[in-house]
Amino acid sequence: MPVPAFSAFILAGGRSTRMGTDKAFVLLEGQTLLKRALDLARSLTSDVRVVGDPAKFTSFAPVIEDLFPGCGPLGGIHAALRASETDLNLALAVDMPFLTPALLAYMLERAKNAESVMVTIPRTARGWQPLSAIYRRDFASIAERALRAGHYKVDALFPEAGVQVISELELQSAGFAPELFSNLNTPADLVEAARKER
Repeated sequence: MPVPAFSAFILAGGRSTRMGTDKAFVLLEGQTLLKRALDLARSLTSDVRVVGDPAKFTSFAPVIEDLFPGCGPLGGIHAALRASETDLNLALAVDMPFLTPALLAYMLERAKNAESVMVTIPRTARGWQPLSAIYRRDFASIAERALRAGHYKVDALFPEAGVQVISELELQSAGFAPELFSNLNTPADLVEAARKER
């Protein structure tokens, strides 16, 4: 079986406090956010895993557990990269249902052509998008040092890692609206997302 060019990891370990229920299993237009994220990732690579609780997710995909539990997204990204066998790794939040295969393929192409940086990441007017970004496996070492020191902000590590920023202007020029990066945090967000889908 051919080795995939990159791996994709769905980060589904958040506490979902504002949503009031596990976001991974929230329905949008009849599909869970988890299924939407898995389908999206599987449209691009055969190596798709979930970072989260095996008790919840093993029936859907192979599962990776945080090596540093309770440390937020950086802990999930670190666990994913430590488990990965590929250099390029796509990190995807489970609660971003508007991302498209074309957008992710565009980001991956940019990452492949930027060997000198560890992170290829969109930056919109809302800020960095670390949970729809591509990380080289070596970023795990930088993440681990930060986690051991009790520092959990992903973007604080970018100066050391070296990043390729995909700006909002570039995204728009390539035909991708910044709204594709919207995530769902509350029941109101879910209602608005369902309205957009219709």
